[in-house]
Amino acid sequence: MTTRRSFVTQAAGLALASIGARRLWGIAAPGAGTAITVYKSASCGCCAKWVDHLKANGFTPTVHDDEGMDAVKDEMGVPKDVRSCHTALLGRYIVEGHVPASDLRRLLSEKPDVAGLAAPGMPGSSPGMAMPGAAHEPFEVLAFTRDGKSTVFARH
Repeated sequence: MTTRRSFVTQAAGLALASIGARRLWGIAAPGAGTAITVYKSASCGCCAKWVDHLKANGFTPTVHDDEGMDAVKDEMGVPKDVRSCHTALLGRYIVEGHVPASDLRRLLSEKPDVAGLAAPGMPGSSPGMAMPGAAHEPFEVLAFTRDGKSTVFARH
C-alpha cells in the first residue's frame, strides 16, 4: 500500500526527472516552442534581434551571453570558413549566424547528415541584420560538415 508521503515523493521525483530530461535533450514542454540554445556576445544588438526572430517564429531560445565566442565555436567544432557572430545548438545541429527560422524548420524536418547550417559573415538582409526600407541583399545559407565542407542549403 502506497502512503500519501510516498506517493508525493514519487510524483515530485517524476516531475523533476521530466524537467531534467527536457533540459538535457532540448525537449520543449507541451505547448512550448522548439528549444534552441544560443551563445552570443552580450553587447551584440543584431544577435538579440535574431533571438527575437526565433521567438516570433515558434522557437524557445535559451540565451547564454559569452564574450569568448571564438572559444565557444572552437569547442563546438564550427569550421572557420562558416563562422559568424553567434552560435546556437538546435537538437544535434549547430546553427552559425543569422539563419532564418524557416531554414531551421526545414533542417529539423529533413534531418540531413550535416553538422549544421550557417549564414557566414553577417548578410545584410538576414534576420536580425535587415534594416527597414533597405534593399534586399541576396544571401545563402550553407549546410556544413565538421570537416569544413559546405553546400548551399537555401538562397534568400
